[in-house]
Amino acid sequence: MSDTTRDGGQEPVRKAPEPSGVDLARQALAAAREQARARGNAATGRKRQQQPGLRSGARADGRDPMPLMAALDRLRTERGWEMPMAVAGVMERWPEIVGPDIAAHCVPDRYEDHELVVRCDSSAWAAQLKLLAPQLVARLNADLGQGTVRMIKVHGPGGGPKRYGPLRAPGSKGPGDTYG
Repeated sequence: MSDTTRDGGQEPVRKAPEPSGVDLARQALAAAREQARARGNAATGRKRQQQPGLRSGARADGRDPMPLMAALDRLRTERGWEMPMAVAGVMERWPEIVGPDIAAHCVPDRYEDHELVVRCDSSAWAAQLKLLAPQLVARLNADLGQGTVRMIKVHGPGGGPKRYGPLRAPGSKGPGDTYG
């Protein structure tokens, strides 16, 4: 085929239509984005990486819920409750540690300053427990860690201070401590 027409003239070459306002805006936006990408890569010296934890996905991240035991262990460690919780566990397992005979007559009362206070229901059991105290300290330290319990204080039967009436001064031991 030739480029000539019937009358022998040449057909004019068709030009692309001139871009409209929308096309010009698209071209300008693409050029601006490319310049911004080039500036960002040049400023950091490397390609931009996505920061971890900003999008969710199938993999674990810091926002996932923790298992209950892991949360409790973390709380216990952060608050420094390891020793009190271990001692509370010993008080619950008292019959296993000392045996059922002693546990029937002697119960742990409290734990303060590396001393375990035990209350017995008779003076005979209190004397027996005082003789067994070094062995119990060794057994408790083997269970809880060395130096946790340094001494066992044994109290025999007897009530605490008498409390006369509902109102008392803080720290008073009854009416006898006001006369001197």
